[in-house]
Amino acid sequence: MSEHTTILVTGVTGTWGVRVAARLCKAGGLHVIGLDREPPEKDIEGLDFVQADVRNPLLVELLKAERVDTVCHLEFAETAQPSEAAFDLNVMGTTKVLGACAEAGVRKAVLRSSTAVYGARPSNAAFLTEEHALRGSKRSGTIRDLLEIETFCDGFRQRSPHLMLTTLRFASIVGPTVDTPMTRFLKAPWAPSLLGFDPRMQVIHEDDVVEALAQAILRDVPGPVNVAAEDVLPLNKIRGLASKPPIAVLHLLAYWSQNLLASTPRWGSDASPFEPDYLRYPWVADLRRMREELSFVPHYTAEDTLHEFAEWQHAAPFQVGPFSTARDEERLRDQIEQRQRDRSQEAVTGPSAEDGGDHE
Repeated sequence: MSEHTTILVTGVTGTWGVRVAARLCKAGGLHVIGLDREPPEKDIEGLDFVQADVRNPLLVELLKAERVDTVCHLEFAETAQPSEAAFDLNVMGTTKVLGACAEAGVRKAVLRSSTAVYGARPSNAAFLTEEHALRGSKRSGTIRDLLEIETFCDGFRQRSPHLMLTTLRFASIVGPTVDTPMTRFLKAPWAPSLLGFDPRMQVIHEDDVVEALAQAILRDVPGPVNVAAEDVLPLNKIRGLASKPPIAVLHLLAYWSQNLLASTPRWGSDASPFEPDYLRYPWVADLRRMREELSFVPHYTAEDTLHEFAEWQHAAPFQVGPFSTARDEERLRDQIEQRQRDRSQEAVTGPSAEDGGDHE
């Protein structure tokens, strides 16, 4: 990647966007643009922020004007149950971002996904490669949207072969500052296993998620890549390392209670973060591409990650607020035009004193 390569990170005020942008800014030699509907709560040194929604029709103009090389698309709303608002942001937003990338001549796009898209089934192989069929549960809003996105990406790669598309499928993310299905499961007063079942599972530390995304941006590895800590642990050991009491329930009771809670609007959000199948059957991903092609080795083992989580339990839920499409489009138009005026002015007058220009 050249010295002045421009990277655009969407969802830069979100959990992953803000951390990936900060990581890239510290790397040096990159022009990092952050895109979101609202400014980050804290300034990121070196970040060039643009306020806009990813669904803004002028996004293609911004990508062209800034000569963006790589887009890391991290704007995504996690939802326990399917939501039309989240679907519009997650799925339609991703299709519009990738369409804008193709039209603007962007070289590469990086997306975040999950190994949960493989689904948990008794017939699963011991290790699921990236070529395995995606049979995840569509009862989860997040998994449903990720499945839709991955299906779109399969066709998109055929239609736009000039755009390199990398999708990182992460195992269950655990860390002291993130809100994920696994952290919600382990934070619950009771995080039961199913009586007679103890599937092997994978986790990944939140810091390793950020570093893997950065590596996918800085290196060229097309296609999907599974990412997880190397050690695979039985669910009961995961619960034990997270200091959860040994509780097991009949699997029929787990399915019944999940169906009851999910079908009741008042209690729907209290349903288990995992469908019972994900606590019953294996969904362990093969990590060969992570090691050999992405050349990434997670810093944290699964055991280290869970020990840390047990010591410092904290989560920050991600919320999606309403916005005005018309106002957002007008604002991005103004920003694009102002940037063009600034470049034209600099071409006439030369660099400013702040940029190292000489002035009498």
